[in-house]
Amino acid sequence: MRSLAVKIAGVELKNPVMTASGTFGSGEEYSEFVDLNKLGAVVTKGVANVPWEGNPTPRIAETYGGMMNAIGLQNPGIDVFIKRDLPFLQQFDTKIIVNVCGRTTEDYLEVVERLGDEQVDLLEINVSCPNVKHGGIAFGQDPACLSEITAKIKKVAKQPIIMKLSPNVTDITEMAKAAEAAGADALSLINTLTGMKIDIHRKSFALANKTGGVSGPAIKPIAVRMVYQVAQATRLPIIGMGGIATPEDGIEFMLAGATGISVGTANFHNPQTTEEVINGLASYLEQYGHESIEEIIGAVK
Repeated sequence: MRSLAVKIAGVELKNPVMTASGTFGSGEEYSEFVDLNKLGAVVTKGVANVPWEGNPTPRIAETYGGMMNAIGLQNPGIDVFIKRDLPFLQQFDTKIIVNVCGRTTEDYLEVVERLGDEQVDLLEINVSCPNVKHGGIAFGQDPACLSEITAKIKKVAKQPIIMKLSPNVTDITEMAKAAEAAGADALSLINTLTGMKIDIHRKSFALANKTGGVSGPAIKPIAVRMVYQVAQATRLPIIGMGGIATPEDGIEFMLAGATGISVGTANFHNPQTTEEVINGLASYLEQYGHESIEEIIGAVK
């Protein structure tokens, strides 16, 4: 029997396949279509210290090879999450990774502290949020800012922390090294790339926010390249994501150096993608005679 088990920051997952934050709700929304017990982990949508309404509509637009979104991290807040969403997820034999978002460092710290005594396995910190105290630039776009928030969260977190890196930077390795030096336990990448779409007939922006995050198969080559670079630059475990729609896509990320892989946009048009990727990983190990999925992690140098 080939082993699909992997370990991320001391937490063992039955397989490396999980859901990308913001594409799977908090699990319940997909539970009719996917057996959550089969997943390595469920990564929740972003949770803030207070409810967020999100951006005005339209907030989603289809693009060639993917989509754009400007949801604005709409969420019900930590109180509702702990009361309603977390108990649902805890029924299943899967690891729980809570994505945390905020507008200030204090916002993040409040959520992280609230989750400290909950049955949660890992925290994924979304540093692509605009930092309102620093002119709106994302926490993850300035290495000093990223280092500061990582260190502060690490001081109060009771669970291992995964820093989710933004690709909208000049050098992804600089950001990865900053997070590692500040005490991050793992990294996830990439978040969406900033893009724009214009409706030529209406002569207006496709999204009310004007810009949005581009995701889907079109960004996969960029994501694989960044995962490879970060794997060469740091020793931290990496959760790779960005356009994974098939088992082959996931394998590519793992060969580049990812320990875990997240399926995002593909969930919208094929809710069974995660299960298909899991099955495909097992077939790949069988085909090439590997006993463990760990044998292929970073195999391409």
